[in-house]
Amino acid sequence: MIKINILSVYLISFVQKLTKMKRFYFIFLFLWTGIIGAQSSHYSTKDNLSIGADLMSRYIFRGMDIGASPSIQPNLTYTTGKFNIGLWGAYTLNKFTTQEADIFITYNVNNQVSLTLTDYFFPSETDSYNYFDYKNDTTGHLFEGNLTYTGQDKFPIQCLIAVNFYGSDAIRLNSDGSKKSIQYSTYAEIRYPFKYIDAFIGANLTKANTDLGETGFYGNDIGIINLGLTAHKEVKVSSTYSLPMSLSFITNPQSGKVFLVFGLSL
Repeated sequence: MIKINILSVYLISFVQKLTKMKRFYFIFLFLWTGIIGAQSSHYSTKDNLSIGADLMSRYIFRGMDIGASPSIQPNLTYTTGKFNIGLWGAYTLNKFTTQEADIFITYNVNNQVSLTLTDYFFPSETDSYNYFDYKNDTTGHLFEGNLTYTGQDKFPIQCLIAVNFYGSDAIRLNSDGSKKSIQYSTYAEIRYPFKYIDAFIGANLTKANTDLGETGFYGNDIGIINLGLTAHKEVKVSSTYSLPMSLSFITNPQSGKVFLVFGLSL
């Protein structure tokens, strides 16, 4: 355990020098030491490793069409104690679109409340990129913090609020057109699961100043951007395995878009 922690500190120091990180060095440290800590305790019977992939006819993220193509979404989650540490990606069949590779850590405060830190990264298949670039003006990373509440069995409502706090968020401009800061784009969602169908509604809570030329991350105005239903079903393949399937009807009232998305989970 001690040797592993010393190795993690050394590697973080190396990455810091490599990327010349300053302000957000602690985020990389938090992500890495969380993963190392999970790996070092893998003998616990309470720990769990989950590996899978979703095959989606379209990748829709909070009412936004990402990639305009079918999407393969691999995922890995390691659970230890109150922490979930994981990797998640989205790779479209259209190679000319932006892909996605994320790292996340979730702390489950209790059965109802959880806190998640996500490092979103969007590598481009057509342009060169540097995963280890964390500079404020050039990084392709986007850091988000979110708070999730899940109700109890009698009223299993799910509530989420998420805030972008560093990286490639939409830009806030000064009156002269120069960069002021990021917009700290904020998204809120309420979801209610019924027996076979989940109903959801999500809203953009950040307004862009279009008079200055700003454009928002989720949209230019405060309002509903993610409204719809998701149906779930498991198809029995054998006596020991069933294939989870989903079908989502998703609308974005702010942009006027509609999507019908089919998915398989492996």
